[in-house]
Amino acid sequence: MRQQTDVLVLGGAGVDTIVHVPELPLPFADSYMIRPGIETRGGQSGDFVALGLTALGLRTHHLDMIGDDHEGELVRALHRDRGIPLTEVLSPGGTKRAVNLVGPDGRRLSLYDADRAGDSDRFDESTVRELAAVTRHAHVVITQPCVFTLPVLREAGVTISTDLHDWDGADGYHEPFALQADLVFLSTTALADPERTMRDITDRGRARTVVATAGADGAYLLHEGRLTHVPAVGPPAPVVDSNGAGDAFASGFLFGRLNAEHPDRCALYGTVAGAYACTVPSTRTDAIGREDLLARVAEVEKERGTHGTQAAGETA
Repeated sequence: MRQQTDVLVLGGAGVDTIVHVPELPLPFADSYMIRPGIETRGGQSGDFVALGLTALGLRTHHLDMIGDDHEGELVRALHRDRGIPLTEVLSPGGTKRAVNLVGPDGRRLSLYDADRAGDSDRFDESTVRELAAVTRHAHVVITQPCVFTLPVLREAGVTISTDLHDWDGADGYHEPFALQADLVFLSTTALADPERTMRDITDRGRARTVVATAGADGAYLLHEGRLTHVPAVGPPAPVVDSNGAGDAFASGFLFGRLNAEHPDRCALYGTVAGAYACTVPSTRTDAIGREDLLARVAEVEKERGTHGTQAAGETA
């Protein structure tokens, strides 16, 4: 019998090769001497969400396709070392991998190996049903073949969240995720009009809550038709890498949601967790813990005298 879990994370397991560069965009040159050195470590979007949720005390299970390769061993080791249950399906194309160019200011450029996933890749439907039957919530990463799990999860009756990352609001690949999830995260990076895209998701899809993260500008929360601006939270240490900040935000938000907090406060949890993630070097995979998150949220609420949100368009 499967153990009861709070969150089933589907997809997004892989490895990143971290390359620190002197600036972004990187000017053309025949070669660069890289210091600190180039390092490959386990951890992509699904891994980071699972790690963040586990650090916050939520029972988490991760399902994805992983190759019989060195990169796969790094992913397995990450889950084993952090005590995160992992159900793996063999990936014929190998474990997902990417190269992250990280600038001195913490910004990054990610290069994903698109050859690692195949159009015919699938999870066994019975495995998805079995895992869904013992979980409260499913967070679905937009990697292949997770889109095929959405109807199965819906039939199982679990709530669903997803992160569209830097969706432009038009790419058809993201649309099934956007329209079939109950809670949608995305970045404002590629959106000409974030509010329009957020409202389009709620108008055409299932979601009643959409969150658009905006980096140093905080985030925007659309809940039951009301749009609010969530101010950014100062990081507890210097910013060294923005990689994983969105995944940490999602973890913090889900922690609040699964503890029946109001979406305004969930968003504050997310901003605090995301700010912490920006202080973690890209070669590490640390996440904020429950006690630190709650303490920092209490500090911010005391400083602001509010729950950390305001109507969109108002000044802080």
